[in-house]
Amino acid sequence: MRRVTPALALCTLLAAALPSQAADQLAHRDSYGTKATYEAGQNARTYQRPPTGFSPVFTENVSRHGSRSATDGEDGDLILGLWNKAEAAGQLTRKGKEFGPKVRALQAEMARIGYGNLSARGKQEIQDTAVRLADRLPALFTSIARNGEKIDVVSSGQGRAVDSGNLFAAALGDSDPDLKPLIGATRTDKDLLYFHKAAGGAAYRDYIANDKRLADTLESITDQPKTHRAARSVLLRLFRASFVDQLSGADQVAAARAVHNLYAIAPAMAEESPNGKGWGMERYISHSDASWFGYLSDAEDFYEKGPGFSDSDITYRMAGVLLDDFFGQIEAKKAGTSDLGAELRFTHAEEIIPLAALMGLPGSTKAAKPGKPYTYADNPWRGANVAPLASNIQWDVYRKGSRYLVRMLYNEKETAFKAACRPVSKGSRFYDLNELERCFGRG
Repeated sequence: MRRVTPALALCTLLAAALPSQAADQLAHRDSYGTKATYEAGQNARTYQRPPTGFSPVFTENVSRHGSRSATDGEDGDLILGLWNKAEAAGQLTRKGKEFGPKVRALQAEMARIGYGNLSARGKQEIQDTAVRLADRLPALFTSIARNGEKIDVVSSGQGRAVDSGNLFAAALGDSDPDLKPLIGATRTDKDLLYFHKAAGGAAYRDYIANDKRLADTLESITDQPKTHRAARSVLLRLFRASFVDQLSGADQVAAARAVHNLYAIAPAMAEESPNGKGWGMERYISHSDASWFGYLSDAEDFYEKGPGFSDSDITYRMAGVLLDDFFGQIEAKKAGTSDLGAELRFTHAEEIIPLAALMGLPGSTKAAKPGKPYTYADNPWRGANVAPLASNIQWDVYRKGSRYLVRMLYNEKETAFKAACRPVSKGSRFYDLNELERCFGRG
């Protein structure tokens, strides 16, 4: 008998209440990988109250940029090249005939807003997150305005991260006009928020480019019979069998992955679809095939950015610079050497994923043993949960006298720190700053 978990039951109830396309995205969220669109993880009315006498004095976050277009047109170009040949040869299926014009329209919209740029949904995700931040901590922002404390905004310097920082800051300022003169212009810190491409990421880049174990592991995961069966299944929805048979196995997989990538990015571009109704890309790939290619995408991210191999920390060690900054900001506040009321950071999946692994956040606690590849069956890591578009990690700081407490939100859900850290009481989401410094080895 199939066991129905509380999470599955909730997913089923929510799916039943949503329009069909949104319900499909929720029910099959894993298949979108890190291109999954953002949803806040908890209703604000259910947050725990801080212990008696503690008031908020500081907040800081790191956020991935909002939903965006694809970073280039390669997937669309690849599949349209095949589609044009199949059309000329009369080798399209009924669904295939629909598919080409839809891909052209999607690609045109991505080109219009600019490849890699925020979509309308992405802009809204970031603005809404800022509004919810202001709503969660009204006393803090009133105090910031009253005392003239500064709000620092910093990004990786990449366009979509800069835009996300600007949009977040503007929405926060709109929530209270007294905050506007206190919000600094978005500045760039590549070492902090683009560390995988900065000096601190040199060893990591060598691992990605030259590590044979990594290459062999990813090849063994991808080059399975199931991948080739799924690729053929995807293409047979669009092209007649005689056309698919002309493609090599490698070309079939590449084309199917392109279809999956278009499927995965489509929800991020929903507002740009005709009448905002969505692109309907789920018509052109089955749930099982989308899930398999989503798994392959997750496997790549797991080994290249996430927990990776159990005998190595090369994928996430470099995130220490960002974790150090989280602690450093609070320590400066406590020491009275900082005039900041909030520190707001905007970055990318390449930074959120390793930081989650370094911190031991939910879903990022288990690495893969050498010789035993990562699978969905034996590892909870999912890109759609760890680092969806607009994902974020936030620390709120509370003070009573000389004592400081910290609460963490992960995608706006109250989240425990790693198991080695003891909260102020059983079941509490509040931690003494001294305890966090102890358990993260900063003593």
